[in-house]
Parts: sequence; structure tokens; C-alpha cells
Amino acid sequence: MKLLFLEKLILLGWIGLLSSCSVQNLQTSTKKAAIRRLDNSLINNTYQYKIKKDDKLTVSIWNHDDLSVGSSFGIYNSNEVYGKWVMVDDKGKVSLPQIGTVHVEGLTISEVKDSLTAIYSKHIVDPVLIVKVLNMEISVLGEVKNPASYIVDKNRNNFLDIISKAGGFDFYANKKKISILRNQDDGQVKTIHLDLTKIDAALASSILLVPGDIVYVPTRNGKMLDKKSPSVVPFTSIITALAIIFKFF
Repeated sequence: MKLLFLEKLILLGWIGLLSSCSVQNLQTSTKKAAIRRLDNSLINNTYQYKIKKDDKLTVSIWNHDDLSVGSSFGIYNSNEVYGKWVMVDDKGKVSLPQIGTVHVEGLTISEVKDSLTAIYSKHIVDPVLIVKVLNMEISVLGEVKNPASYIVDKNRNNFLDIISKAGGFDFYANKKKISILRNQDDGQVKTIHLDLTKIDAALASSILLVPGDIVYVPTRNGKMLDKKSPSVVPFTSIITALAIIFKFF
């Protein structure tokens, strides 16, 4: 009798172990499937912003405010409000003190910095430069609490951080059908679809947005019905009341 009980106990243990392995394998395969569903460009960590026409740049040179266009080192920091910037013209060039016109369109911020460092090295010993683009932004539209365009400083920005800047998702946000519109190098706009309900928080936090992205959060079904419900309820109450009245006549 004791032997039979022991055999049953061992059998149950094996079943539990196999079930646990099956659940773990299912979770692993589900996560891998979720990663495959993500567009590669959403988790690409090699993106570098490229300077475009009409971009607003500041060039700060350590200990040389007279040559700087907006200075991150001096008393007056780079600030668009005070016009401390230079705009990339329709030829893709900027005009800078002492060195004149320099072509910057199509270059990354790092490439512009390296190019200017080489040029200024002819006039300054070991120049220290900081180049910034003041108008890099990501727009968040739709069912968020504060839809707007948000200025960013980085090439790659965490998706959840940007949503947080927008105040988070609104009550009626359809998290299954989020769209991200992204400009391509060939001038085309790519639409990336994102279903947040099929990925966990860890994976969601690895999603990256880049300057120029537009995030659109659509409205889920039921918003219009909920808005109409306050007027529908009194109407149905009137019908109910009339039905009761006629019942007694």
C-alpha cells in the first residue's frame, strides 16, 4: 500500500515537472514570437540622426565664445528663444564665424563635430566642440493625455519615456493598433504597426524612437457610445416610466 502511494507521488512529481517545463517553453516561444513581430527598426540601436535642410544648429567651442554660435560652455547657454543658433540653408550649408561656409547636410552630428574640429584646429590649439541640433523632436498624437511634439536631445529615445512625457495613455487608448510613422533616407514614410498587448514591459522598454517619428495612438471601440450613454439613460428611463403608467390604464 505504501509502495503504491509512493509510486503515485513520484508520478505526480513527474507530471508537475513536465507541466512546468511546458509552461516555461511556451513562455519562451511566446516571447521569441513577440520579438519577431517587432519591426527591426524599433530595436535597432545603431541609428544616427543626419543633418537636414532647415535644421537649427549650435556650435560651442570651449573658451571661445566669440567663435561659438550658442555656447554650452559660457554664461549664455544654447537657447533657441534668444536666436543663438544657425540654420542649415537650402544648399545644406551653414555659415560660421571665422571659417565661413561649411557643408553639413547628410552628415551625422558626430561627423559634423569631427569635420569642424579639423577645420578649427587650424586656428585653435586642440579645440573642444559640442554640436547640437535644437529642433529634433518626436510627436505623439491621439489617445494620450498631452498630445504634442517633444524636443529630444538623443539619436535614440525610449518609447515608454516618450509616452510618459505625453502624460501616458488615455483611458480609451487602443494599445493594439499603435502606429509609428518614420521618415526613411529615400524620402519615403514608413508606417510601423505596434501591438503593446502582445509584449511584456521588458520588451516594450527596449523599443526605440528616433527624431522625426510620429506616434499615433488610436481610439478603441466604445468611446462614442460611452459619451452618448448619459443622454441614452434618461431617454430609456422616460420610456420605462411611460410603460409603467400605461400599464395602470
